[in-house]
Amino acid sequence: MSEEYVIECENIKFYYPGSDTPALNNVSFNVKKGEFVSVIGHNGSGKSTLARLLNGLLEADEGKITVLGMDVSEGKNALEIRKHVGIVFQNPDNQMVASIVEDDIAFGPENIGVEREEIGRRIEWALNAVGMEKYRNATPTRLSGGQKQRIAVAGVLAIRPDVLILDESTAMLDPKGRREVVDVVTRLNKEEGMTVILITHFMEEALLADRTIVMNKGEIALTGTPEEIFANGETLETFNLSLPRVTLISNNLRAAGMDIKNELHPDGLALEILKNFKNKGLTHAHSSKREVGEVSSEHGWDIDITDLTYTYSKKSPFAAKALNGIDLHIDDGEFFGIIGHTGSGKSTLIQHLNALIKLPTAEKKYRKKRVKKGQPAPVLPKITVGSFDLSDKKCDFESLRANVGMVFQYPEYQLFAESVFADVAFGLKNFNKKLSDTEIENAVKESLEIVGLNYEEVKDKSPFDLSGGQKRRVAIAGVIVTKPHILILDEPAAGLDPKGKNEIMQLLHKLHREWCKTVIIVSHDMDEVADNCTKACVIADGKVFACGEPSRIFSRADELEALGLDIPLTAKIAKKLAESGIIIDSDCTVEDFSRKLIEAYEGGANA
Repeated sequence: MSEEYVIECENIKFYYPGSDTPALNNVSFNVKKGEFVSVIGHNGSGKSTLARLLNGLLEADEGKITVLGMDVSEGKNALEIRKHVGIVFQNPDNQMVASIVEDDIAFGPENIGVEREEIGRRIEWALNAVGMEKYRNATPTRLSGGQKQRIAVAGVLAIRPDVLILDESTAMLDPKGRREVVDVVTRLNKEEGMTVILITHFMEEALLADRTIVMNKGEIALTGTPEEIFANGETLETFNLSLPRVTLISNNLRAAGMDIKNELHPDGLALEILKNFKNKGLTHAHSSKREVGEVSSEHGWDIDITDLTYTYSKKSPFAAKALNGIDLHIDDGEFFGIIGHTGSGKSTLIQHLNALIKLPTAEKKYRKKRVKKGQPAPVLPKITVGSFDLSDKKCDFESLRANVGMVFQYPEYQLFAESVFADVAFGLKNFNKKLSDTEIENAVKESLEIVGLNYEEVKDKSPFDLSGGQKRRVAIAGVIVTKPHILILDEPAAGLDPKGKNEIMQLLHKLHREWCKTVIIVSHDMDEVADNCTKACVIADGKVFACGEPSRIFSRADELEALGLDIPLTAKIAKKLAESGIIIDSDCTVEDFSRKLIEAYEGGANA
């Protein structure tokens, strides 16, 4: 091995059992000591397979992998390699091993023989590094998905590896959590010389690397600096990837005749735009006012929530208040977004909407308490969904759930049957017991084809043999097969490649147009909310912080950042431009922002 390289891969081939198509095909590359490499590619391109090969979780069928001078294929090297190569997976539940957070983080150091006092120091350092120090004695199962992911990252950091591999490790984090993890990784790389391999679908994260590798169908399609890679826009699209939004905006402005250099960060692009305005003699400019469209609604399926409070493990040492007086109205017909920091109560809120979590008054054991003389009656939480009163124990909850469909954050948790057909048909059979076999088959076929899956190809397959994107589609099919009036999805596009995200959103808009009255998505992706939602609300510390059009919410940038949230890239650029007198009133989408900016530039100061 060359002393310059910590990882060397030569002509790697790998087949999963039962497959004639290689998951990796003749992959060759080297990683220098201290290098920061980002790996991007479509779902199924081989990124995760490559990560598992690098620390010996999988063994290549052909070729050779050398890590720190050790041959990965030699079993005697496995333990030593894993001391030096840490990997953080996409789903944190795959890495949790203990019932207390500090024990979970101690697991790795203990297994490689680190002394007890040093383990304590590493636990403290790792928790501080990911911003989870106050959860040291918490139970991992009681944490949100984003919080679990930070603990998983801390568990690997505690090993203090020479090489850190992150396999979509920020996919489920809120913007603040994502920034914290990326900042930690960047600092370890720059200050301590840790070699980093970052597998990501966030193009903005890939920009931070020294070098980017593009995977396509198990092969290395492109390699180069991020600037070189993202200059190949048309080529990237053929690999089911997309350009960063900052590049898309730059391209739009250049096409309109503005002299814009390639910039990969919003502040840099804002400065380029300001130079163009200054060169034209414009110190102030305004785009036209944005027209606000109204959602057509018959109000038959409005959602009303009043004073919703919820505490997990009430009356126990683990009591944790998730909701603290939610008041919210969602009109029938909205494509509604729910955003908030990790642990803000978003998932708890939506689980109330189809009574997965029931209101206290709806529980069979509930008995109305007597009010003492002279004391006011207690204010009880109330939820109505259309004609359903969820605070009433006599509510027809089975019918409610047939009309309010829920797709969870991790779709694989919803899959349980031996075949895709049985899984999709399960809810339909429960809610419509009088349907014939032919009617069930037709409904399942229609549902699978709506989500873009070939019925004949997948109906007899085990859902657990499908890719992550396919599992998500099957989970959605299993919900929409009942044709619910309201569809609720918790992070529906998280972990998908850009094309997959776009396809899922197009699918949801198709359902919304054709028969689904209301779509509600929970998302950490502010651009996703800006691009798709008619209205949104921000949940912070169990309360509604703001509710309204996404563009109006995102205009409160400083307040959102204080809550650990982000704003869309277009809003970041608009904020910077506004400081210099260039006011762009857009809906925060790339298309509308570009159009309004060009309009202001071409129209001059009175535009």
